[in-house]
Amino acid sequence: MAHHPTEGSLVRAPDFSQLSDMASESVGGKILFATDDFFAPAENLIKSDPPAFKEHEYTEFGKWMDGWETRRKRIPGHDWCIIKLGIQGIIRGFDVDISYFLGNYAPRISIQAANLEEDKLPEIPERGVRTGTAAEPEEFEAINELKSNDWNYLVPMVELKARKPGSSHNYFLVNSQQRWTHIRLNIFPDGGIARLRVYGTGQKDWIATDPKEPLDLVALAYGGVCVGFSNAYLGHPNNMIGVGGAKSMADGWETARRLDRPPILENDENGILLVPGCEWAIFRLAHPGVITHIEVDTKYFKGNSPDNCKIDGCILTTQEEEDMIKEKWILPDHKWKPLLPVTKLSPNQSHLFNSLTMELQDVITHARLTIAPDGGVSRLRLKGFPSSICLLRPREKPAMRFSVKPGFKANL
Repeated sequence: MAHHPTEGSLVRAPDFSQLSDMASESVGGKILFATDDFFAPAENLIKSDPPAFKEHEYTEFGKWMDGWETRRKRIPGHDWCIIKLGIQGIIRGFDVDISYFLGNYAPRISIQAANLEEDKLPEIPERGVRTGTAAEPEEFEAINELKSNDWNYLVPMVELKARKPGSSHNYFLVNSQQRWTHIRLNIFPDGGIARLRVYGTGQKDWIATDPKEPLDLVALAYGGVCVGFSNAYLGHPNNMIGVGGAKSMADGWETARRLDRPPILENDENGILLVPGCEWAIFRLAHPGVITHIEVDTKYFKGNSPDNCKIDGCILTTQEEEDMIKEKWILPDHKWKPLLPVTKLSPNQSHLFNSLTMELQDVITHARLTIAPDGGVSRLRLKGFPSSICLLRPREKPAMRFSVKPGFKANL
């Protein structure tokens, strides 16, 4: 039988700032099944944008709602849906958002989870356009092979609380250390939910990786995370390490314009802008390792890319990281190892570089991207080898070099 843990109780708004929405459509989350989608399809649950409300808009089935809303149930049972997580790993908490559903929200929910092997999943029919429909018998037959009734409960049945019309969040903490790939959202008995956010960190099976192939050690999907930044006025640094390529300028890190810019700008002899200030973001790698290749992508940032950037790495313990967060990342310069020197950047372009790493034993746990004077970066990829693999590889001392490497591909 499924286990009912003690966690999952309703809490005040927690700090999920260092966590990813593992179910979001923006990272590859997908609705596999829903019992009913009559008023609004379950796909709305995992939209990356906040829910909206259109007061006078109706469809042929009823009021237009930006969420998942089932019909008023007149048969035994309750409604539920299955979500495949785009980022698979450890779940730390949920946000069940019922904004704008104050007269028709689901009064109770529970959430279950499972860790399923991809190659053992049954073939599940594609959902297509779902508004105004309910699940067909063949869909139930396919989804029943997952035995989701027996999945572990991360949130036992609990009542939802309605608050402000446009801001009605219900937060639940999770203490499980297990890796999860799928969740089942149960609503009792029917109703609507605007958004479901599944907050957590990615987790990768590093033992199964190919020791000959470099991996993106800072990738959000593998467990990389931003642990500090100077400015995120127009976009969080975690966007840079997201899944796949950026979809727009909103899908990157962008800072405000620095107010200490000189009235008249000048370059040095190397074409680097002479400015006093900079902005920075610090990341904890998904796994300690050696960085051998770097990508800094300014796609979509055509009039607001940084003039230049540099990247450094260091080794920190968990306690040292906690201390640095409290001290706003005032870390002695000698702690940082240069991975990329100050380098000119171009707008709307992917920049591919070799790292300055001298040997495969130069392991780091954290990396710092510094941009000057300000601006936006869509993607940061730090490819290399996990430390456990580095120890198995022959010791190498390549000649110190810095160059663009056209053949290097940095796709996640």
